[in-house]
Amino acid sequence: MPWRESSLMSERLAFIQACLGRTERIVDVCDQFGISEKTGHKLLRRFREEGPAGLADRSHAPHHQPHRMSAAVAARILALRKNHPLYGPVKLRDWLQQHEPALPWPAASSIGALLQRQGRVRPRRRRRAAGAGLHGGTPATTPNAVWTADFKGEFRLHGGPYCYPLTVLDLQSHFLLGCVAKPSTAVGSARTTFQHLFQAYGLPVAIRTDNGVPFAQPNALGRLGALAFWWVSLGIRPQHIAPGRPAENGAHERFHKTLKAATTRPAAASFAAQQRRFDRFRREYNTDRPHASLPHHCPPAQVYDASPRPYPRRLPALVYAPGTDLRLVSGQGFIRWRNHAVFLSSNLAGHYVGLTESETDLFTVAYGPLALGELDPILNRFTPRVRWVG
Repeated sequence: MPWRESSLMSERLAFIQACLGRTERIVDVCDQFGISEKTGHKLLRRFREEGPAGLADRSHAPHHQPHRMSAAVAARILALRKNHPLYGPVKLRDWLQQHEPALPWPAASSIGALLQRQGRVRPRRRRRAAGAGLHGGTPATTPNAVWTADFKGEFRLHGGPYCYPLTVLDLQSHFLLGCVAKPSTAVGSARTTFQHLFQAYGLPVAIRTDNGVPFAQPNALGRLGALAFWWVSLGIRPQHIAPGRPAENGAHERFHKTLKAATTRPAAASFAAQQRRFDRFRREYNTDRPHASLPHHCPPAQVYDASPRPYPRRLPALVYAPGTDLRLVSGQGFIRWRNHAVFLSSNLAGHYVGLTESETDLFTVAYGPLALGELDPILNRFTPRVRWVG
């Protein structure tokens, strides 16, 4: 005959039948079924109160959940999310803890579950891991060690011209130094914005950018344009990420996604209106919005301090070692060397460069702290090799 299959429910029913018709002690019946006397009495009590249904498994969840989110807390979180629709669970919790610390706010995971139940979140797309970091870049260990700058992708104002937002961030504190609506990426306009930032916050050690105009010129000496050489004259080190590697300026690229979502959907109708949006966003971003990369997720303004290097009223003279031979760069970008014209860069027109003889009998050509390359005095040939030596 086939084996008879047994289930937990059938075993419990058999135990009840054995108890009801027993001629022996209940503790002995429990031993036969391999359960404790306490469990046996519990099953008997349930059977008498509820019948066979009382023998089924019950939920082990506690009857009272002390950490369950109250309706008032849920309503406060949803109201904050409505005011800041771009804040995720972590940022919502950080904001609440910083502005309303007297209340015990739930974990970010609980806030995320609430938003999901309420249909307030969209599934995120999986993103590829970022590429390798910048090789030899200045470490951003303090405020103003590295500023990052970029022109966010252009967009058309509502029924009007294109807008090119110029954004400048302090890499260490994530403080938004400037966000300016521009009609183009022209060098002169960008220089004016940087001059205002230098006057307000002082000079950084380095400025990191991509290789686009006006920060770089692909075919120029060291890819340095007039704007970069102006920075060098102020003692600021220009840094370019590797071509085609935007991940090397990943923090700035990620910031642009936040800026776009908060200020350009839809775009304003004029430059003035769009600038007012940028200004409101900048105030919130710096002083109110928690930042996950900072201590205690505080806003950037609580970390940032202005640079101790003020912007000079007059452009300082570049410093060269004693014995350096100074040569004026012509309007076409040439210097004269032993009755020969040697081309350097038209972006240096009207400036002096220094020539210093090296141990290899070559002359190092430098613009202040920036070495530009080597000049062969026999072949009258200049070989570019741009590097920072100051």
